[in-house]
Amino acid sequence: MLIQQPSYPSYLLIGIGLIFSACQNPPPNTPPPKPTVTTPVSSTKPTELLSLPDATPRAEPLSKRGNPAFYEVQGERYFVKSSAVGYVERGVASWYGPGFHQEFTSNGEPYDMYGLTAAHKTLPLPCYVQVTNLSNGKQVTLRVNDRGPFKTGRIIDLSYTAAAKLDMLRDGTALVEVRALTPGEANTSLPNNAIKPIYVQAGAFNSASNADRLVGELRNKGFSQAGVYSEMLNGQSLFRVRIGPINTVNHFDQIVSQLKALGIADARLASD
Repeated sequence: MLIQQPSYPSYLLIGIGLIFSACQNPPPNTPPPKPTVTTPVSSTKPTELLSLPDATPRAEPLSKRGNPAFYEVQGERYFVKSSAVGYVERGVASWYGPGFHQEFTSNGEPYDMYGLTAAHKTLPLPCYVQVTNLSNGKQVTLRVNDRGPFKTGRIIDLSYTAAAKLDMLRDGTALVEVRALTPGEANTSLPNNAIKPIYVQAGAFNSASNADRLVGELRNKGFSQAGVYSEMLNGQSLFRVRIGPINTVNHFDQIVSQLKALGIADARLASD
């Protein structure tokens, strides 16, 4: 499918067009890109890659390329964040490798599948993130220098080495937490013995009765594991409707797809 650009002056269209890279669909009249890699080059994890040091967050100016106010891919508009400070999100990570190696990233650098980098749809380029595999507690710090992935339900695309460090090469995807880092900020450690249950969150309410109502509807539709989890947030009670726990990306995708069919389009990954 061709990229749809908004009706803006030509100089804006040129700027927006510059952000697209190996992770994205190309402009019209160019060959289609290779799909995001979801199967490994090798199921082995070379020691020399696993021993590479993580990226070190440092202050960098925003790239002149890859940071438009917004852009569109396959009919969906993405708004680029002006800052990564405070960003935390849980979802599904994928990785990309040989098909894009040495092609230009969205900020104009050659993609190195053996480096410690990542692609994200809306974080400013460049920035730094800590990615935690929620299934095994493994963590890696990466420099974000590319755009993508544009597959529904995926929040970040990792380099080959990053995927190896998170032990997700074989499966191709993993349930992760992505947390933006600033220079000098300490990483958030998550020991293996502290892995927490993972859920799909179907909604969050200030009213317990509204949360109970959604749980009842979900259970009537076959979601027997739906329940309400209450907490205090900024001095107010919040009631989250969750389904799970879940253990695999396939299970997550299945539940999200079923919820969308019921009209719940903003389901997301959550953990205690």
